[in-house]
Amino acid sequence: MAVAWLFPGQGSQAVGMGKELAAAYASAARVFAEANEALGVDLRRLCFEGPQAELDRTANTQPALLAASIAALRAAEEESGELAEPVVVLGHSLGEFSAIVAAGALPLRDALRLVRRRGELMQAADPAGGMAAVLGLDADAVARAIAGSPLVVANDNAPGQVVISGPRDALDRAGDALRAAGAKRVVGLRASAAFHSPAMRAVASELRRAIDAATWSALRYPIVTNVDGSVHEHARELPELLERQVWSPVQWVLAMRRAAGEGASAFVEFGPGTVLTGLAKRILPDVVTANVADAGTLRAAVPLVSTGGGSR
Repeated sequence: MAVAWLFPGQGSQAVGMGKELAAAYASAARVFAEANEALGVDLRRLCFEGPQAELDRTANTQPALLAASIAALRAAEEESGELAEPVVVLGHSLGEFSAIVAAGALPLRDALRLVRRRGELMQAADPAGGMAAVLGLDADAVARAIAGSPLVVANDNAPGQVVISGPRDALDRAGDALRAAGAKRVVGLRASAAFHSPAMRAVASELRRAIDAATWSALRYPIVTNVDGSVHEHARELPELLERQVWSPVQWVLAMRRAAGEGASAFVEFGPGTVLTGLAKRILPDVVTANVADAGTLRAAVPLVSTGGGSR
């Protein structure tokens, strides 16, 4: 069975993430030790003990999620002995950086510093902005309902689940128009700014400097990127896409369908929560899914991710 690896984005963070895996697997523990050393902060303690409010700060969330996701991947490698090569890797927003680390194009240390900087820039860029999930409408219907407002579609996550982004006062006003268009619910998200919207263009040049300062290597596995939902096999293409990603919509439905088009029939999410496996089932109802967040989910996923359970 051909497998794609998934890596979650902001919103999946939770106090305690990675703690059980780090206690059971030396390779996972090393990820958190490297994160502490690279950043000069006790990221391990923040992930394991919180507090949640501090973990939810964007500048902390992004490196914390990257560390927890790569720790889950390393634990799976240690448990299985050898992982089957994925058909493709992909990550949602911040998770795209985790996917790039998993694919060998960025060293963990550089990626942690890069996403810490990304989080700082995004957190400071738009204090009046926010995001909301719109349930029950597709992306085109949402776009029509918010036309003429300063809001944009930020994430096309799944059929019937779309995220909008923009000024908080406009988000508050948009509910009536969206419900009139058929939305079942409009739910505010834990986002400190209007991510994946034109408000983030202000950080693009500084983010690109941080991206270019990182040490890049060849991709071991192809990646399907957020911006265009296309397969990329060369790391030299990624800096521009990552710069654009911060202010462009996350084309997750398109990316997942492209992964399936590349042959993926199983999707494994590495990191806290099951957001992406849940979306996978909504986008591609017939696929097999698993996640690796703790020792129990890891053991259940091993038959799917090990060399005996999947191949490229």
